Amino acid sequence: MKTLKTIVYCSFLITCFACSDSLDLEPTDKITANDLFADPAGTQLYLADLYDRLPIEDLTYFPKEGFNYNQGGPNNGGFNNAMLTSLAHHSERNSFINDSYLNWWDPAFRLIRDVNLFIEIIPTLNISEDQKALYRGEAAFIRAFTYFGLAKRYGGVPILLEAQEYDGDPSSLIVPRNTEVQTWDFILEESDVAINSLGNSNGRRASKWAALALKSRAALHAASIAKFGDNVDLTGDAVNQNLVGIPAGEANRYYQACIDASAELMDNGPYSLYKPNPASAEEAATNFRAMFANPNIAPEEAILIKGRTIPGDSYGNNYDIWFNPAQTRNGWPHPGRFCPTLEFVDLFESYSNPGQDAPIITTVDGNVDNYNGFDASREYIHYSDPEALFADKDARLRATVILPFSDWKGVKIIYQAGYIQPDGVARVETNASIDVNGTTYYTYGTDNPETHSGFNPYGGNMTKTGFGFKKLLSNDPVIPGWNRGTTDFAEFRFAEVLLNYAEAVVESGLGDAAKATEALNATRKRAFHQTDIPLTVENVMRERTVELAFENKRIWDLMRRRSYHTTFNNTRKHALFPVLDLRGDGPYEYIFLRNRIRGNDPQTFDVTNYYRKIPGTGLNGLIQNP
Repeated sequence: MKTLKTIVYCSFLITCFACSDSLDLEPTDKITANDLFADPAGTQLYLADLYDRLPIEDLTYFPKEGFNYNQGGPNNGGFNNAMLTSLAHHSERNSFINDSYLNWWDPAFRLIRDVNLFIEIIPTLNISEDQKALYRGEAAFIRAFTYFGLAKRYGGVPILLEAQEYDGDPSSLIVPRNTEVQTWDFILEESDVAINSLGNSNGRRASKWAALALKSRAALHAASIAKFGDNVDLTGDAVNQNLVGIPAGEANRYYQACIDASAELMDNGPYSLYKPNPASAEEAATNFRAMFANPNIAPEEAILIKGRTIPGDSYGNNYDIWFNPAQTRNGWPHPGRFCPTLEFVDLFESYSNPGQDAPIITTVDGNVDNYNGFDASREYIHYSDPEALFADKDARLRATVILPFSDWKGVKIIYQAGYIQPDGVARVETNASIDVNGTTYYTYGTDNPETHSGFNPYGGNMTKTGFGFKKLLSNDPVIPGWNRGTTDFAEFRFAEVLLNYAEAVVESGLGDAAKATEALNATRKRAFHQTDIPLTVENVMRERTVELAFENKRIWDLMRRRSYHTTFNNTRKHALFPVLDLRGDGPYEYIFLRNRIRGNDPQTFDVTNYYRKIPGTGLNGLIQNP
């Protein structure tokens, strides 16, 4: 019988780390595996640690710092995945993808080592065969999920089926990379083991349905790489040896795997959309928003939840302190970091003209490609109520984004970029005031940065885009301290499975087109759309972006579909400037300017970033990615 002393002091050359970083159990030279795992509490403790280390990109994940970034004072400025896409921008930074982002290597192989150890020990435990099968299913799910986190970053990686032990010869620990196809196939095989071993329970542990959702997601990812991989010209030894890249001929095999896994969950699983038939757009927005403030209210949709119910170091998250607008900061010094873009808002359909993007029209001429700021020669549309500009938009917009002058936590959030003086001169993104007919007006809406939330560069605490983040924030007042947020995160939702199915069908021509069309429109009907739209790639990808926004899915959609380099090719992001027009006689109304984001330099995606660089290749002997 292995002891935990053996476990803790083993060495694995690929990671160049000792196992002692993983477990902190004392005394390590006396506790045997049976001592730990025969006790249900000990097994739960070990499994909880494995689950906690899964590559779930929840509210404690950040692209540079990685997973579970919630110890001490995790002061990264709140820079998250969405800000590396066209959906959002940071209030201060203009960072873009480089070699320091999206990495996850050493912790992944430590997790693989520990789950392999668990798999080896299961047959020796003095427990029922049924319980052993459940443990094996959970271990397979964890191993599949871990390799999924690796494959989408690095392509082919070493597949390890047992925990390695150091025998004094470092060369015995060197394991070459498997091909990318072999790696994805292993993920699907392990998912099948989990599917066939686990029960129907849902919630915060793996189940048959969570394994099907994982297989659906992973198979779609692999299929996309196969279909779109030729859009990118990568070279080098890793390409030549098939360590990265999937032959185009494999695409339909993976699409079919996605279709089958999705259909099994859709047809036979206990899941459905949360509140799928709202009576109004307002009700749709309320329902959608509520599901992210607390996914536990939607057990019919949330297939797997990662809980954050305890505040404090290593438990809570920091979305509430980073991303609330300045007016609801509740004393926290650095709010307002998350700025949804005009590109994102433009994506949302209108109810009156469904089935296409609905860009925000601000001028009578309807030109939405002019981002040059105020032009006195153009005729702007005026609004006494700024929210009226968005009245016809998909309800999920107001559930996902704080709109200018909308209410949030009982406070009217003031996003104002400036004003037009009576003489026609625009004062925009500058701190100024003017008296007109006995009333003082301020460019940012008020004279105090504590009472407005937009465009003022003060402290980096204001949106630069005219929009704020809402989707995953708590409804409760901000607790002004590190790691105090307790919002849970739904890693797998039924809505994603529906859209996986729709995408796999429309891209491959396999499966049931009518069923895929129904799946596409189901999430739209939940948003109070009354008109179905046809199954097209454009419609599916728009719906996917809108439905799954800010859940850390968009960045991987761009990666797997090999569309990052076309989306970001000397590309800027844009903002919507609410501006008070003080020309003429009052009452004065607002106009809106489509404009560039201050400080947003053009960004270009380097195609070598489709795969992350493998660390330590000088020691582990692995072939480096392009």
